[in-house]
Amino acid sequence: MRGAARGAARGADFSFVSPVVKYLLFVFNMLFWVIAMVMVSIGVYARVMKHADTALACLSVDPAMLLMVVGVLIFLITFCGCVGSLRENICLLQTFCVVLTLIFLLQLVAGVLGFVFADKARTKVTELINEAIVHYRDDLDLQNLIDFGQKEFGCCGGVAFTDWQNNMYFNCTSGNPSSERCSVPYSCCHIAKDQAVINTMCGSGLQEQNYLDAGKVIHTNGCIDKLVNWLHSNMFLLGGVALGLAIPQLVGIMLSQILINQIKDQIELQNYNYRHQTDPWR
Repeated sequence: MRGAARGAARGADFSFVSPVVKYLLFVFNMLFWVIAMVMVSIGVYARVMKHADTALACLSVDPAMLLMVVGVLIFLITFCGCVGSLRENICLLQTFCVVLTLIFLLQLVAGVLGFVFADKARTKVTELINEAIVHYRDDLDLQNLIDFGQKEFGCCGGVAFTDWQNNMYFNCTSGNPSSERCSVPYSCCHIAKDQAVINTMCGSGLQEQNYLDAGKVIHTNGCIDKLVNWLHSNMFLLGGVALGLAIPQLVGIMLSQILINQIKDQIELQNYNYRHQTDPWR
């Protein structure tokens, strides 16, 4: 009430709501709102362009679906922040602040659990990679993602190159009519960076060979060990990425909480002025 009294003493036009905080929060949310719409648009376009018979083949490992889900989530959160700041709506601002805080805490908990239960996290990653290998030919986006990962890390399969046995096109069963029977994708092969023409059949029949012979043509080590080694050697980079994700969230939480308190003070001021206009002795 003392804040309302100070506001009343400064004049009827006085407002606790700072335009700087209000429109800074609005622009902050608008930026991420636009990013979310772009993400959803790209995800929807990628899903529409895929064949109908594979539309529901592998939703859990579909990069386009992941892009859509994350985009929709960001869109809904930033919608509350945009409208809440522009309309000075405490309910929407509180929703924005609470959801952003929960996401930040979940990320923090996930990071801690990932370090504490590294073996279980490794097992989960192995399951995801094996599932992605199974659906390698079902989704072009997933195929490109796996090829990029195998070429970038110089690896093949999850634990080893023989994991491609799990794919129906690459397995070595005698009844497999595929021309890629007992092979591995070309991205497993030793490919020079300046190589203009790539032999896409370089991995043909290599699952039938031993590690030493296969190693002359392809990378025999699995991508999980390569990924773990990369994570251990790039801890500072990962810390920077985590900080880069955390700072916008903390800024959004701080600005929304400041604006909420200012709006509450403004409402208190209006109630104070109304009471004194109707009853000057109160």
